[in-house]
This record gives sequence, C-alpha cells and structure tokens, in this order.
Amino acid sequence: MSSYYWSRSIQTFKSSILISSTTAGHLPLLSDELNFLFMDLPLDSCLANLDELKGTANYRFIKGNICSADMINYVLTEHRVDTIMHFAAQTHVDNSFGNSFEFTQNNIMGTHVLLESAKIHGIERFIHVSTDEVYGEGGETEDPMQEEHVLEPTNPYAATKAGAEFLVKSYHRSFGMPVIITRGNNVYGPHQYPEKLIPKFVNQLQRGREVTLHGTGLNTRNFLFVGDVANAFECILFKGEVGQIYNIGGTNEVANVDVARSLIKIMDLEDKMETLITYVPDRAFNDLRYTINSTKLAQLGWKEEVPFEQGLRLTVEWYLKNPGRFGDIENALRAHPGRGNSTSGPTGRGSRASFIASESSAFSSSTDGI
Repeated sequence: MSSYYWSRSIQTFKSSILISSTTAGHLPLLSDELNFLFMDLPLDSCLANLDELKGTANYRFIKGNICSADMINYVLTEHRVDTIMHFAAQTHVDNSFGNSFEFTQNNIMGTHVLLESAKIHGIERFIHVSTDEVYGEGGETEDPMQEEHVLEPTNPYAATKAGAEFLVKSYHRSFGMPVIITRGNNVYGPHQYPEKLIPKFVNQLQRGREVTLHGTGLNTRNFLFVGDVANAFECILFKGEVGQIYNIGGTNEVANVDVARSLIKIMDLEDKMETLITYVPDRAFNDLRYTINSTKLAQLGWKEEVPFEQGLRLTVEWYLKNPGRFGDIENALRAHPGRGNSTSGPTGRGSRASFIASESSAFSSSTDGI
C-alpha cells in the first residue's frame, strides 16, 4: 500500500457539478494549508452549489475551458498547482447519441490538453475520473467487474471515456506521470442536474407529470450516494497508489422501474403509482447492467455508509426545497433530451501550492452516464 500523500494546492476540473462540487465543498475544509481551485466553464452546472465555500480563504473559482492550453498553463503556473483532479467530461449517454462530436472534443481532447500541461508543469498527482461504463454491459449473472476487466464500451460517451483513459495510461508509461484512475457507479444526491435519472424523475413528479422509463424499465444500475463518493475521492487522493485504478461502487443494484416506484412512494403519490409511470422507446443501445468490485478501494479504508432508501429521501427533500435551482430544465426533462444527429464536426511552487479540480458540463458526474 502506498504511503500517505499530502497536496498543498489542488485544482479540480469540473464536468459533474454534483460530484465535484460535493468534493470541492469537502476538501478545502480538511486543512487551511490545502489550497483548492475549482475550474469550470458553466454549462448545465450551477455555481450556487458552491455558495457554502464563499469567503473560504483557501478556495477559489476560475471560469475556464479545459480545451484551452493557454488557460490551463496560466492557472497551473499562477497558482503553483501540484495536484489535479480531473472530473471534467460530457457525461449524459442520451446526449452522446445525438451529438457525439462534443463528447470527443471535451472528453478526449480536453483530457489530452490537461495531461500535456500537467507533464510540462511537473504535477505530482493526476487523478482521472472515469466511469464504470467503460467496461461495457454486464451479463445477467456475471460477477462484479474488477479493475483488470477488458474495456468494451457500448455507447459514444463510454467510448470517449475509455479513449481518455488510454491517454492517461500512456502518459504514465511514457513520461512517468503520477496518475490514478477511478471508475465509478451511478452517483446520485442533492445538487445533481435533472437530466440524470433520479433528479429527472423527482422533477417530473414535482410538476405533476409521469416519469419516463426507457424500454421495459428493467435495466439495472448500481447507485452510490454522493457523500460516499466524495469520501472515496478523499481516500484515493491521500492514500491511493500511483499507477493504480480504483473502482468506486455501491451495493444498490436497482432496476430503473423500481427507482421510479421508490420515488413515487417517498413523494406520497403511491395511490397514483400506475398512472405516474410511462414507458418510452429505449436508447439506441441500453446496457442491461453494470456491476463493479470495489475491494481494492475498501482496502484503503473506504466503505459505503448511506443506505439507498436514506439517500433517496435526502435527495427528494433537497429538490423539494430547491425547485428553481437550475432554471429552465424543460429540455432535461424530455424522455430523450439528446436526440438528433451529428451532421458536422467539432468547432473549433511556494510554501502553499494549489489543488486544481476540473469540470466542464453537468454530474458525474457524474462519473455515471445514465
């Protein structure tokens, strides 16, 4: 097991306002000797999620695009960054079927820009946030996938995340860059943009609408509460071993239709159960299930703490208290918000260092793509 790592200046690059903003709200409070930069080009994300950090001396928000090498190099130099946490990505699978070029640009090119800048500036730790979807579809009776499992992505989003991983690995092998890769399950919780499954269903129900289930609704996902994910990233940052991959997985494999039913019950709409669920055409391809083995992460001392039912209730409570947090979300609440075709290509160190975390569109990311 690796020795304990301590960064003085971290930069996070955002793509999932849920995961990274929760992590951003957690890490700066660990020590006033840890400087934390949060870089984002706000798209679906909502900066109000970071309000609790306003006035915090060791936190700073920077508006910027990870595809801009000049911007990244300036920030790394100006703030003496020694650690990068790369959350930045386009993450929603539905959208990747309609505009896959954006995913290639942000997820692969953006990662390449960060890696090259990190190499030039001698970054001491580069944590690349990937997804369980790079493994591809899990069989109905298949054992949970371990980190050595072959990568077989089945949709454009997952393919770009796998491609980004190969770039990260190449910089480790070719240049000795100190990288760590994470692959996470579907994250959920307060602050998540409503294009994702659970907040979409909550917001549809809030508005008196039916929840829209893809296909039969029997596809399963393994859900993990965002607070547990933030704890996992803390554990990996300080205890993870360079060159390793860590799965971040929960124990809550649930069919999408059962998620819908649970939310309907929590929102006291059980008497309308059958009328509040509608089935819509499935995605171009919808993986049956993902399940991953997180034993390696557990060996660092991490464990899942929030039961699924409790996490759902906390999530529903937050959305009921913050109905207007994300402004106009009508497109996100459509059954297939990303439908369409891609018809054209992409357009064009001192006593206190800094920790840079990167993001570029909404959770999640999450690390997940549902």
